Amino acid sequence: MSTAANQRENKKSGIKIPDHPALAGISKPTLEKLARLGISRSLDLVLHLPIRYEDETRVYPIKEALSGQTVQVEGVVVNTEIQYRPRRTLVCQIEDAGGTLVMRLLNFYGSQVKALAPGTKVRLLGEIRQGFFGAEMVHPKYRIVRGDMPLPNSLTPVYPTTAGLSQDTLCKLIKRGLAENDLAESLPRQILQTFKLPGFKESVLFLHQPPPRVKLQQLAERDHPAWRRVKFDELLAQQLSMRLHYRERRSRVAPALSRLGQLTQALHEGLPFVLTAAQRKAIEEIAGDLSQPYPMQRLLQGDVGSGKTIVAAFAVLQAIENSYQAAIMAPTEILAEQHYHKFTGWLEPLGVDVAWLAGSLSKKQKQVALKSVLQGEAMLVIGTHALIQEQVEFHKLGLAIIDEQHRFGVHQRLALRIKGSRPGLQPHQLMMSATPIPRTLSMSYYADLDVSVIDEMPPGRTPITTKLVADNRRAEVIARVRDACVAGKQAYWVCPLIEESEALQLKTALETHSVLKTTFPELKVGLVHGRLASREKAAVMRAFLQGEIQLLVATTVIEVGVDVPNASLMVIENAERMGLSQLHQLRGRIGRGSEQSVCILMYQNPLGEAARARLKIVFETSDGFEIARQDLRLRGPGEFLGARQSGVPMLRFADINTDIDLLEAARNAAERMLKEFPQSVELHLQRWLGGRKDYLRV
Repeated sequence: MSTAANQRENKKSGIKIPDHPALAGISKPTLEKLARLGISRSLDLVLHLPIRYEDETRVYPIKEALSGQTVQVEGVVVNTEIQYRPRRTLVCQIEDAGGTLVMRLLNFYGSQVKALAPGTKVRLLGEIRQGFFGAEMVHPKYRIVRGDMPLPNSLTPVYPTTAGLSQDTLCKLIKRGLAENDLAESLPRQILQTFKLPGFKESVLFLHQPPPRVKLQQLAERDHPAWRRVKFDELLAQQLSMRLHYRERRSRVAPALSRLGQLTQALHEGLPFVLTAAQRKAIEEIAGDLSQPYPMQRLLQGDVGSGKTIVAAFAVLQAIENSYQAAIMAPTEILAEQHYHKFTGWLEPLGVDVAWLAGSLSKKQKQVALKSVLQGEAMLVIGTHALIQEQVEFHKLGLAIIDEQHRFGVHQRLALRIKGSRPGLQPHQLMMSATPIPRTLSMSYYADLDVSVIDEMPPGRTPITTKLVADNRRAEVIARVRDACVAGKQAYWVCPLIEESEALQLKTALETHSVLKTTFPELKVGLVHGRLASREKAAVMRAFLQGEIQLLVATTVIEVGVDVPNASLMVIENAERMGLSQLHQLRGRIGRGSEQSVCILMYQNPLGEAARARLKIVFETSDGFEIARQDLRLRGPGEFLGARQSGVPMLRFADINTDIDLLEAARNAAERMLKEFPQSVELHLQRWLGGRKDYLRV
C-alpha cells in the first residue's frame, strides 16, 4: 500500500500519524554530536536506550563491600594528598562508621583537590579492589553529598555516547524527548495479545528508568519483557519495510519471458554432466519468475563449486529465446573473464554471440563490443563495473545478473538495472552469491528477495582435506608442494592478508614470489595480485589454467571465480589473519577435479582466541552454510552484509543470532499487519524508521 493510501486508510480509521517534534533549541555542535549517534529527531532520543545500568539506589557499609563487586559506599574524606609514586595520583582516604577505603584518581584537576578536602561527605560508585593499603576504588564515579541528599528511586542508565557529549547532557535531552513525544501504542490489540507483548510506553519508560528491584543481569542480557518488546518492534519495522519494498517491486512492469525451450533444451542436451536436483529446482524457480510481467528480484545462493553458473546460463537463454539481451556483471576481471570463457563455450555452439566488456580492452575492441551490444548483435554481454559506464547502451535488456552481489554497493547494483530500463519496463534481476546466507540473515536482511538455494554438490567432487600447520614447519610444507608439482599437479600459494596497507601486501607477494622461485628452480612459478595490469593478470591465469605454470603465488584476488581442475594443493600463509568466509572461498579454488585436494592453513603462534576459533571451524567443516552461520555469529551482520548494509535498516537492539523466536514472530506479525491492519503499518514505520524507510531501491 502506498503512503498516500495508508494515510487515507488511517484517516478513515481514526488513527493519526503523529508529526514527531524536531530537535529544537539545541546548539549546532550538540546537534552534530547527536547525529553521530543516529539521533536526528526528538523521537530518536526516546529510542536511544541504555547500554547498561548502575545501581545508585542503595549504599553499602564499607566493611560489607566485597572485592570485585561494583557497589556504592558513602563516607567522609579524612585525608587527601597528591602522591608521586609511581605517577602523579590524588589519594583520598574515605571513612564511614565501620570501615575505611582509599579512592585513587590518576587524572584530576586542581579544583578536585579542593572539593575533596578533609571533612567532605562523598558517595563513591565503583569496583572494590584490594590494594597495598587495603580496600580501594580507582577512578570511581563520585558525588559530593550536600545536606540530606536522597538516593535515586530507579537504576541509573548509562547511554551510548560520543566524544564531547556527557551523560548528564544526554540524560536531560532524553527526558525532554520522553516528555514531548506521543508514545501511544503503534500495534493493534490483536497483535499484542497474540504475541503476549507489554505496552510500548510502559516498556520504554521502564528501560529508561528501571526500578531498583530489577536484576541488573536481566537488563544486561536484554531478556526482560520490556527489552523483548523493543526488540520485537525493531524487527517488525525491518520486516514491514522489506515486505513493502517487495510489494512495490511487484507493482512495476518487466517483460514476461515465456518458456519457449528451444535454446534451453539444446543446452541441456549438450551438457557433458548431469544437473543436480538442487540445480534443476533453482532453474525452475527462476524460469517461473522470468515468465511473470513484473521484475524478478531473486538471490541464487550456493556453496563454492555448487554449480550456480550453469543455472544462470539457463536463465540467460530464456531471455534470449524471447529476443531480449542478458548481462552478467562480476566484481573482478578474473571472475568476469572466467564467465566469458564458460558462457562462450556453452552458447556460441547455439548461435549466440557473447560480448566482453572490461577495463583491459583496447579502445578499438571496446568500440566493437559497445556497437554489438547497442545494435543487439551480442545477446549476452559479460563484464566488470565497465557494464555500468555511461557509454554502454543496451539494445533490449531483459535480464541483469550480478555475481558475488555482496561485493557491489547498492548504487552499483541499481545502476545496471536502470541502464537496461526502458519507459515503463524494467529488466529482471538475478543476484548470485557463493557465500551462503544463514537462515536468520535470509529471514531479516534479505526478506525483500526471493531466494533459491543450491544445497548439494555436483557428483564426482572429492572432499578437500584441510590441515593446520604452524609456521615453524614450513620445510614440510615446501616439500609437499614440490612433490605435488613434480607429480604433475598444480598448487596455489596464497600470501598473507595485510589490511592496513595494499602496498605492503603487494611487497609481501613480490617477496614471496622471489623466495619461492629460488626455492623451486625446477618449477615455473607465477604471480598474480590486484595491482597487476588486467592483460598481465589474464595472461598469468591463462598460463596457469593451461598447465604452463605449476605454482601460482597469489594475493586474495583469486578468492572468487578461479576454476583450475588440476590445482589440488593450496597453502594459505598467515591464515589466522583471514575471516571465515574468505578462508572457505579460497579453499574452494581447489577440489574442482577428481584428485584428492589438500588445503594447508599455515599460522603463526601465539594464536589469539578469535583466530583459534576461526581456524578450528574451517578445519572441522567444509559445509559453507555452517561456516556462514558461524561467521555471522562471530562477526555480526554489519560486516557479513558488506556493501548491502548501506541499503538495509540495520538493527540496534535485536540480535538475529539469539533472538530467533522474536524474528519468527515479527515476520508472522508483519504479514498479518499488512493484510489485516494496514492502518497501523505506517505508524509503526514512522516511529522506528522515519524517513529512512525508503532506503531499498534495488
